[in-house]
Amino acid sequence: MTDARVRGRPRGTSKRELELIALRLFTEQGFDETTVEQIAAAAGISGRTFFRYFPTKAEVLWYQFDDEVAALRAAFATVPDDLPMMTAVRRVVVNANRYRAEDVPELRVRMQLVGSIPALAATAGAHYDAWERAVSAFAARRLGEPENGLLPLAVGRTTLAAARAAFDAWLTRADADLTVYLDEALAALARGFAADKRNTDLPAG
Repeated sequence: MTDARVRGRPRGTSKRELELIALRLFTEQGFDETTVEQIAAAAGISGRTFFRYFPTKAEVLWYQFDDEVAALRAAFATVPDDLPMMTAVRRVVVNANRYRAEDVPELRVRMQLVGSIPALAATAGAHYDAWERAVSAFAARRLGEPENGLLPLAVGRTTLAAARAAFDAWLTRADADLTVYLDEALAALARGFAADKRNTDLPAG
């Protein structure tokens, strides 16, 4: 009886497996044309089981970004007190976006889909807000202000804007590692976009 139950049990899957399947189907046949049922069927699960992992098909492409937010918070918690605030922000954000060479093509596909498909772009707000709040929370601790204070919010929002600009430039040019773009954009932010790099152009690693 036990063996029969095991043979009849639907096989398991993972968020990662569903993400890879969704990326393939979105690329091959389009986001709007791909259904939850198709993703689930390719994974060997039911549509109902799919919703145990993700609330919508769009959210499949955001879970790694959400993991990055958690990684940012953990990294900010370990920053030495004597490291200047914006230098710390730059180092943490750059280090959180170091990808293996073999992972870069998939990252590019994911970011291109998110940036080009309105239904996916419409889901970005809550995820970007969480990323921004991770930076703002660190700035608030450093500045001794509440997280919703003017300066912590400004640090979080300008850092997010600079990081998104770096991602867009990287996707367009494809001539260097993503961290090169992030490092340059965040170094420029730290010095107020002045031309003089002497005081803030420090190693990010």
